[in-house]
Formats: sequence, structure tokens, C-alpha cells
Amino acid sequence: MHKKEISLDHLLKAINLPALLKKKKNLKITNIADLVSAKTKTISFFSNIKYQDQLLKSKASAILTTEKYKNLIPKNIVAIVCENPEIEFIKVANFFYPDSYFSKVSNKNLNSREIKKKFKTLKHGINLYLEKDVKIGKNVFVGNNVSIKKNCIIGNNVIIGSNVVIENSIISENVHIGDGSILGKKGFGFKFIDKKCLRIPHLGNVVIGKDCEIGANCVIDRGSIKNTVIGDRTFLDNLIHIAHNVCIGKDCIIAGQVGIAGSAIIGNNVFIGGQAGISGHLTIGNNVKIAGKSGVVKNIEDNQTVMGYPATSLKKFLKKK
Repeated sequence: MHKKEISLDHLLKAINLPALLKKKKNLKITNIADLVSAKTKTISFFSNIKYQDQLLKSKASAILTTEKYKNLIPKNIVAIVCENPEIEFIKVANFFYPDSYFSKVSNKNLNSREIKKKFKTLKHGINLYLEKDVKIGKNVFVGNNVSIKKNCIIGNNVIIGSNVVIENSIISENVHIGDGSILGKKGFGFKFIDKKCLRIPHLGNVVIGKDCEIGANCVIDRGSIKNTVIGDRTFLDNLIHIAHNVCIGKDCIIAGQVGIAGSAIIGNNVFIGGQAGISGHLTIGNNVKIAGKSGVVKNIEDNQTVMGYPATSLKKFLKKK
């Protein structure tokens, strides 16, 4: 449940930060956001100089930052200085979204008669669980034992296999989702405080583009603040894990047992071989080919072919043999 508007001063007190000695302490805050998607009355954080361009364009009303970076915050944004902006931002997220960690079974699901009346072209197997706020397009097929939960939009001509769980997801038209896949669950996000793990709430969606294929037993996590995105005409094989905030471009082919860690950005026309792993927060360029079993631990520029662990150019890899 998202808490409503609160003054910045009261918000800081709620997370045990010192009150502001400025007129801005009565500024109203309604939500959290990353620097890019932030709007008026939202609060964000800045703790890494490589995101300075995003900071300068941000429309946030308040930003948590360190003493080192406080002078970089634009004058029209309230700078809130703290020791660890990321951790304080997690506390703010917990304040606004205290129930965001695990989805609960709702009593607002549709019965079979309501499903038939509301979605006239929907065809489905047995044991369909469908919550009332779900939107479904025309000519959709859903298999057996499927749960489609809150915050879901399903486009036209989508095929969903059996034993699938979908929530917090926007699925475009002509998408195929294989048996046993799970979309829109909380990602693997945490921070250490005093040798203890603090869970990071996940508030974003999964967004699947047009004409995509998601294989059997794939898991695509929802974003933490922004969305996890799969571009148009991208095909995922079976047993693939896409972590929170990952953005995959158009026309990509990803083979089985690939793992892509959080916040990685994959370009267009990328081919990834089976059992390859990509570390978090990396950028993989357009037209890149990554051989099977490779371990990618640094950015890859456009039009490269890499293999090995750590992944290196094909020429360098072959010279080592």
C-alpha cells in the first residue's frame, strides 16, 4: 500500500534523519523515484558521479546525497545530506511501500462466470486465478493452473502456458510465454547495515515488447524502482533468469540457462549462448555475440564477439589456446 503525501520534514523524522532548517522542510513528498523518472514531489538519491548527467536533468523535488556531492545538486532541488544515501533511500521506500516485499493472495479475484463475461475471447484451461484489476486483450489463450495477479496488462493474441505466475507486468501483443515461467516477482535486492541484510523493496514492473517469446521455466524479476524491460521480437530460451532493472533491446536471442544480473543493459541484435553469465550494471552494445559459458564482467562495445571467462574478444581468446 502506497502511503500518501507527507511533508519532507516529517519524512526525515520517520527515517531518523535530522530535520531541515529551511523553509523547504514543509515541501510535500508523494513518492520515490530514480533520477530519470523523478517528477515534482518525488524524492531520489545521488551517490555516484557517473550519474551526474541524470542528476542535472532530474525533476525530483528532493535528493539524498553525501557531503561530497551536495554542491552538485541543482539549486531548485532540496539536497538532503547523509552518510549513505542508498540506505536512507531504502528506508524512504520502505516508508512509502511497507507491503511491497511479497505479494499476497487477494480476495478480489474473478470467478469463472465473471471471467467469461468480462473477457469474451479469452480461452483458458482449469484453475485460472485472475485478479479484478487485470486487463486482457482479445484472442488470448491461457493454460492450466495459471495465476495472473495485480498490476497486469495482457495484450492481444498472447499465449500463456500452464503453471505460469504473472504479476506487475505489461505484456504486449503476440507474446508467447512457456510453461512454468514467473514474471513480475520481487528481485534479489538487499543492502548490509550493521552486518545485517536490509531488503530493498521492488516497485517497478516487467515490460515485455511485441512478438517476444519467453521459454519454459524462465524468471523475470520486476524492477526495484524502474522497470525491467524486454524489447520487441526478443526470444528467451528455457531456464533463463533476468534480474531486476535489466533492459534488453530488440531482436535479441538468448539461449538456455543464461543469467543476467541486475541493472545490466543489453543492446539490440545481441546473441547470448547457453549458460553465459552477465554481471550487474554492465552495458552490452548492439550486435554483440557472447559465446556459451562465457562470464561477462565488463562493458562490451558494439559489434564485438566475445567468449571465455572473463569474456574477451574472440581473437584474444583463440590466441591463448
